[in-house]
Amino acid sequence: MKSNIHPPYYQAKVECSCGNKFIVGSAKERMEIEICSKCHPFYSGGSKIVDTAGRVERFKQRLAKKHK
Repeated sequence: MKSNIHPPYYQAKVECSCGNKFIVGSAKERMEIEICSKCHPFYSGGSKIVDTAGRVERFKQRLAKKHK
C-alpha cells in the first residue's frame, strides 16, 4: 500500500444552524451544517411543510370540494 496518500483525520467540530454543536471524525477540522438530528423532523417528531407555489393550498381546496 502507498503511504502518505490519505488526508489528515480530525476530530471535527460541527455546528448546526439550530445552535446544536457536536464532534465527529472527519477530514475537515470544522463544519457548518443546516440540519442535524436535533432539528430534523424525522428525529424531533415535528413536521415542516415546504410549500412550493401553493401546492398545499390547492390540494386542500380540491379536498374540500370533494367532501361537499
